[in-house]
Amino acid sequence: MKTSYKNISLKILKWTGIVIAGILLLLFLIPLLFPGKVATEVKKIANERLDTKLDFSKSKLSFFTHFPSLTVSLDDLSMTGSKPFGNDTLIKADQVAFGINLKRLIFDSEVKINKLYVSNALINVMVNEKGQANYNIYVAPEDRKNVKEDPNAPEEGTAIKLERIDLKNCRVKYNDRSAKILIDAKGFNYVGKGNLSDDIFDLNTDAKIDTLDFYYNRTAYLRKKAVRADLITRINTHALSFILQKNELQINKLPLTFTGLFTILKDGYKINIKAASENTTVKDLLSVMPPEYLTWLDETEISGKSDLVLSFKGDYNVSKKQKPNLAFNLKVKDGAVNYQNAPVPLTDFQMDLNAILPSLDTEQLLVNLRTLRFKVGEKDYFNAYLRSKGLSEMTVDASIKGALDLAVVDAAIGLEKIDLKGILKTNIQAKGLFSTSKKLFPKTIGGISLRNGSLKTDYYPNPITDITFVANVLNKAGTFQDLIVAVSPASFVFEGNPMYVNMALSDFSDLAYNAKIKGELNVGRIYQVFSQKGLDVTGYAKADLSLKGKQSYATNGQYNKLDNRGTILLKNIKATSELFPKAFFIKQGNFRFQNEKMWFEKFYASYGKSDFDINGYLLNTINYFLESHGTLSGNFNMKSKLINVDEFMALEKGENKDRKVEVEYAKEDHPKMSGVVMVPQNLNVSLTANADKVEYNGLNLHKLTGKIGIAKGGFYLENTTFNIIDCILGVNAGYKDESPTSAHFDAHFTAKDFSVQRAYKEIPMFHDMVTAAEKAEGIISVDYKIKGDLNGNMGPIYESLEGGGTINLRDVKIKGLKLFEGVSSQTGQKGLDDPKMEGIEIKSNIDNNLIHIEPFTFSVASFKPTIKGTTSFDGLLDLRMRLGLPPGGIIGFPIVITGTHENPKIKIFSKTGQKIVGAVYDEKNNKVIKKEKVSKKKKS
Repeated sequence: MKTSYKNISLKILKWTGIVIAGILLLLFLIPLLFPGKVATEVKKIANERLDTKLDFSKSKLSFFTHFPSLTVSLDDLSMTGSKPFGNDTLIKADQVAFGINLKRLIFDSEVKINKLYVSNALINVMVNEKGQANYNIYVAPEDRKNVKEDPNAPEEGTAIKLERIDLKNCRVKYNDRSAKILIDAKGFNYVGKGNLSDDIFDLNTDAKIDTLDFYYNRTAYLRKKAVRADLITRINTHALSFILQKNELQINKLPLTFTGLFTILKDGYKINIKAASENTTVKDLLSVMPPEYLTWLDETEISGKSDLVLSFKGDYNVSKKQKPNLAFNLKVKDGAVNYQNAPVPLTDFQMDLNAILPSLDTEQLLVNLRTLRFKVGEKDYFNAYLRSKGLSEMTVDASIKGALDLAVVDAAIGLEKIDLKGILKTNIQAKGLFSTSKKLFPKTIGGISLRNGSLKTDYYPNPITDITFVANVLNKAGTFQDLIVAVSPASFVFEGNPMYVNMALSDFSDLAYNAKIKGELNVGRIYQVFSQKGLDVTGYAKADLSLKGKQSYATNGQYNKLDNRGTILLKNIKATSELFPKAFFIKQGNFRFQNEKMWFEKFYASYGKSDFDINGYLLNTINYFLESHGTLSGNFNMKSKLINVDEFMALEKGENKDRKVEVEYAKEDHPKMSGVVMVPQNLNVSLTANADKVEYNGLNLHKLTGKIGIAKGGFYLENTTFNIIDCILGVNAGYKDESPTSAHFDAHFTAKDFSVQRAYKEIPMFHDMVTAAEKAEGIISVDYKIKGDLNGNMGPIYESLEGGGTINLRDVKIKGLKLFEGVSSQTGQKGLDDPKMEGIEIKSNIDNNLIHIEPFTFSVASFKPTIKGTTSFDGLLDLRMRLGLPPGGIIGFPIVITGTHENPKIKIFSKTGQKIVGAVYDEKNNKVIKKEKVSKKKKS
């Protein structure tokens, strides 16, 4: 009996070992049996179904990459996006693996993909301003695009029927410029399971994000937040709809639940989502603050309950101008803040805020701050409410009342790195309509005052002291005309230097002002107080101003009624403009006000390598600062040792971080471009300029003199001269930027008696326009008008150029030009090899990347050749020559020259050439639609 049990046990072990060995053998053999089939089918999917560029270093089929799934793995995979993002990365991953349905592979010899694994990847989703996205890479098979599928028809070929999606340690970036949304999720780990092969299925999701950043309109609302998600989403593949059933998120310590619907449409999406965090603690709510405040949160005792509800509902379609409605509600009750057991806590914090943004249109914004109040101790309090509708035309009903000892408030809430003192009182009520276009202002009464104030930060050892600010506002009729604002006084002391401001403003429909400003300020040090980086100089400002008048006095030329006088002194000040990458450094600026003029008596400044010494005046500077769309006018003399134009180009690197949004977008889209120079829109200024040297795109221009003007968002050169290649170049030109990467110019150039060889080597445009100059030596003159567009490196787009003019050959010898060598060889006349040209004027005009040459005649070796025809900037030729024979050239024969400059084709006794069809240029979008080409039709 024992022997029988022993035999049975041995047999079981034996067969178990055989089965395990067989399974292991199959795990190794199956990938070897089907490698070609699987690799072929994966490539077939990519080629037939994806309109994108897909690359990977190697592929392998294995059970052990994601055991026990049989997977085909693609290492170092990269995939570009759909148009217009064909050059931008959509996915870049260390590995992407596709799980294969083993049963279908073995028994049906079909590749059915049912799982997707992605590891260490960048998933970069982009949507441009027009709503075009980079993820539209899937292309339906040609034979299925217009065919209604039979749901009962058998499946054929390769198919993707996913049951699992697994993302490990990925970075997901979603940049939607049309919606002004940027989401950046790092350390993204995601597992999604469900019967994804069904038309309608439930997707169970477990997701974790190490850090999440969320920006709207380039403002950060979430930064470096940890996210956990447990989701159940019902997905309808027919409509590509996502129904959010059970969706629980946790952002840091704040729990959120999501319910609703999200449907992707052809040109946008339909959304109806509600997010809520109800009956949570105020401390959990504050955990979503920026990371630099979280230390404060750990050191502070916070109590209270909060309810947060967010809804997003409607259609989003850029072309149809449809946008969803956004609604937000936040309630806080019984809130209290006690920082490190402060002597007096902040208590009774109540807040009820409701905001609605219909169609994401700020002009329809509804804000209802029903209450905002708190107490500090027994005496200090703050109460406010606000109801508003609209933005540029806004109905307002608001009230603010409060009396706060800022030192007590500072202690109660523990303002980090700031020491505040002073008695702040406010009592303002406003009700009515605000509209600048209709000159309406809410009926308002009240004021705000701060006395015995001081401010000290950890960034600078000395405080700003003796801060006094008393302002009152009164408007009984609800119009701009009836509005009165008085600031009397406003003062503070910093580093022992007092600063005073007394100001009264009235009748804002024709603003009457009366202001006195006096004091001095160490600007560099006061910036340090507020921890502003990038100011590595100690700036100084001193003012003694008395300004009195009305806007209309300056507008109507009644300058004798103005009483503006006084001085401003600036030293070592840095200033930036959103148009330029670098900062301007004002070494010294002495300004004097005299009625309508602001005189620049001593003004020395630099910008990068460039320097400026300016004197002159600006007109109506007071109006410029008072009007929202004012224009500064003026007249100056300017001297400079060097002006480096390249440093002003919009996409160049620089310390200025406060740039226009379109500039930032252009830098992202075109990282290798320098951009063009962008000109301020609000200047109307002329300068009599004198510069020793101007650097631009590799050109060195010396001794600039003439008039430079800035007007209407462009600049012009009038009777301006430069010294270049030892000759005087005269220029009259206009320039206007169209975007950070495109501009338009219109110029008239004149230059007399300069070296043709030096011009060819040192002036890029001359090099491209006069290609024959490569083999020429001698002296020429130029008189040419030309206009066109500049590209993202501020170079000419040749297909856009139009113009014409003359080139005068005073004394030129051409040697080694293949065109003349070919004519000499074909005619047997050696004297034509190296012609010498004296006193010859060549007229030409340019359009569509073609140069049309009018007939010109010259003498060489007793012959009189006459040349005319067309050539292109890219070297195509369609020239006619009549070779006049001696004596006098009365009798001659025709020659046709086609081909290219490098390989000319010479036909004697022929009049049939090749027609060159000009390039097609889209001036509106600055794009070349078609390059010039040789027509198949012969030209006679």
